[in-house]
Amino acid sequence: MPLVAFRHDLHAHPELGFEEHRTAARIAAALRDIEGMDVFTGIGGTGLVAVLKAGSSDRSIGLRADMDALPIQEETGLSYASCTPGIFHGCGHDGHVAMLLGAAQHLARTKRFDGTVYFIFQPAEEGQGGARAMIEAGLFDRFPADEVYALHNWPDLPAGTAATRPGPIMAAADRFEIVLEGKGGHAAIPHHTPDAILAASDLVGQLNTIVSRRIAPTDLAVLSITQIHGGHAHNVLPPCVSVSGTVRSFDPVVQDGIEAALRQVAEGVALASGTKAKVTYDRSYPATINDPDAAEKALAAAARVCGHAHVAPAPALTSEDFAFMLHARKGAYSWLGQGQEGKGAPLHHPRYDFNDDVLATGMNWHVALAEQLLSA
Repeated sequence: MPLVAFRHDLHAHPELGFEEHRTAARIAAALRDIEGMDVFTGIGGTGLVAVLKAGSSDRSIGLRADMDALPIQEETGLSYASCTPGIFHGCGHDGHVAMLLGAAQHLARTKRFDGTVYFIFQPAEEGQGGARAMIEAGLFDRFPADEVYALHNWPDLPAGTAATRPGPIMAAADRFEIVLEGKGGHAAIPHHTPDAILAASDLVGQLNTIVSRRIAPTDLAVLSITQIHGGHAHNVLPPCVSVSGTVRSFDPVVQDGIEAALRQVAEGVALASGTKAKVTYDRSYPATINDPDAAEKALAAAARVCGHAHVAPAPALTSEDFAFMLHARKGAYSWLGQGQEGKGAPLHHPRYDFNDDVLATGMNWHVALAEQLLSA
């Protein structure tokens, strides 16, 4: 099946993290049709790895694509739109899979490399840590890539261009929930119960001072409140209110400082309001940190294919669980421009769609990188 048709088939049949059974089966079937390809499934759940060898060198490279979709209702109106209500490929992982599959087909046909290429198809990138699950399942013990690389489509870059940078490129993603517990009671007699709603209002204001007043202005970080839940009636003071959000950062020292400050603020608000604070702080994804040498290799390969590849001036505050792979292996993460001409929707938007015009570019970037690192 041509790559565009394959991508459209995946788009029409999206699956959430760790539920990519059809997706993984379609990929595995396509890989098994490639001569010389060994395919291994069920790694970290629905993950799979294909292995291609050429020549006699013991050098190796891992190339990764993510497979999962998002819990968003699609609004594109495309002929190949999602057949599953409430789920769609709003981040372009269908395109990532198609590009890596195309690279596998091309490298198997030409074999202009000396060593081993591991094609890694990863589940559950969207917040569930599929990369970590594959590593814990023995990914790099079974498939010991010397270096590992990935790319993500980037609508803000012109179509067919590429960018990456040495050091931090994507932020660490932390989640927190603070539950303020009072006693609850009648709204007309608030002096009989600590007011968890009022305490939560104070908490939101104070949390938003952490980055501006507890973190050095030269350190990049974001703290955002995204949920407040509490109360069910106009005349009842609720017994508890929860405040949740996310923290993004690049430096573990800054990350530690924000978590400590958040706990102090929660305790202070609880003490002042007569409530009790229960804090849950989860460090979901670490920062994605590119090896400088690997970033240079990724840029060189992209320049060969795109003609224009540049060092990104700043990292993004979004996160990526490829970070776990870069903690285990040297490598780099890159952005592939897909432009907004005629499309306009950003990632994670109901009207987003991957730009098929850059499928060949991404495929050739994978090929160039493998041939460059494993030159015969």
